[in-house]
Amino acid sequence: MMKKKLFSLFLSLCLLLPAGCRRQEPLPQEPTGGAAQETIELTVWGAQEDEALLQEIFTSFQQHYAGEASFRITYQPQSESNCKDVLLGDLEGGADVFAFADDQVAALAAAGGLDPVENAADIRSANLSAAVEAASVRDTLYAYPLTADNGYFLYYNKAYFTEEEVQTLDGILAAAQRAEKLVVMDWSSAWYVYAFFGNTGLEVGINDDGLTNYCTWNSTEGDITGVDVAQAMLSVSASPAFSSHTDEEFLAGVQDGSVIAGVSGVWNAKAVQEAWGENAGAAKLPTYTCKGRQVQMASFSGCKLIGVNAYSQHPEWAAKLAEWITNEENQQLRFTLRGQGPANTNAANSPEVQASGPISALLAQSEFSQLQRVGGKFWEPVSEFAGSMAQGNPSGASLQAQLDRLVEGVTAR
Repeated sequence: MMKKKLFSLFLSLCLLLPAGCRRQEPLPQEPTGGAAQETIELTVWGAQEDEALLQEIFTSFQQHYAGEASFRITYQPQSESNCKDVLLGDLEGGADVFAFADDQVAALAAAGGLDPVENAADIRSANLSAAVEAASVRDTLYAYPLTADNGYFLYYNKAYFTEEEVQTLDGILAAAQRAEKLVVMDWSSAWYVYAFFGNTGLEVGINDDGLTNYCTWNSTEGDITGVDVAQAMLSVSASPAFSSHTDEEFLAGVQDGSVIAGVSGVWNAKAVQEAWGENAGAAKLPTYTCKGRQVQMASFSGCKLIGVNAYSQHPEWAAKLAEWITNEENQQLRFTLRGQGPANTNAANSPEVQASGPISALLAQSEFSQLQRVGGKFWEPVSEFAGSMAQGNPSGASLQAQLDRLVEGVTAR
């Protein structure tokens, strides 16, 4: 009886103890990957036309980093041209990663929307120097170069023009008038209107404060005055073969056959090629007649960039995604699918890119281009003035007075 009591007491003590009398069972093993993977949620803003391309890039990114985290990447369409305004309206609620035009980089950086790129040396060495410059503010890199083709040139249908005719706007308009077709350019956009003023000695640019502009487009002195340019624009708009079309209207006209030449950029290269086939031509902008002479049309140039929101909840992963979107392979993919010129040096030097007609035209036009650096007050006054010129100056107002108003608006503080 005593033995039974002693055994019961011994058994009870063993059950209460973590070790000793009880045989230890193996502890549960943690998964080989450690703790469950974190789900990284990232929002990306990009051009509406880039959605399919970006979704393909997101897939490859997720596959590449599959062992490190799981991802929920949300794409939202957002125009690159006004990305800054939308983002600065709500930085904390904005996209983690976003595409934008390079003229917005200084304002975004000044407002605290962008932090300097951490691996700046690697990004600089991988990309064209002009693209790196466009992504920088006072030698500090704030974004990842995406394209080096944000400019414009002439598309034309070879079935209607000789190589000589596309050298001058007069020749282009005459040929289009004979064919009862249209030549188009977007005069509602100040970006394109710069073409008439850029190589005349008349100037526009941003002041040292980074916000306000200087502008001499109303000058009454010099070899070519502002009124000379205005009269030249009126002569162009008077042609029955000319029409001011937006970029979307240009493409629609190319596709329905009403437009046989127009000013646009590489983002329309694929669509123009599909519409015109072997007759798709591209060249630098033509000269136009101003004050009795031929003046080479100018252009704004620039780059598209990828930025990382300084308020992102996942800044390291957002930076990895931005770098992935802009790496050599995906810039080459962007060229293949969208016809856009790479900022990455190796991709830009590839045989496929070098053989592109639109890219060659853009390179030829680059001699007559200027990096776009203007403040926000530039756009509306120029568009208002050019709209009047496109309609033939219906108010009959003095051209000098309209130019004075333009400059007053552009240089307003």
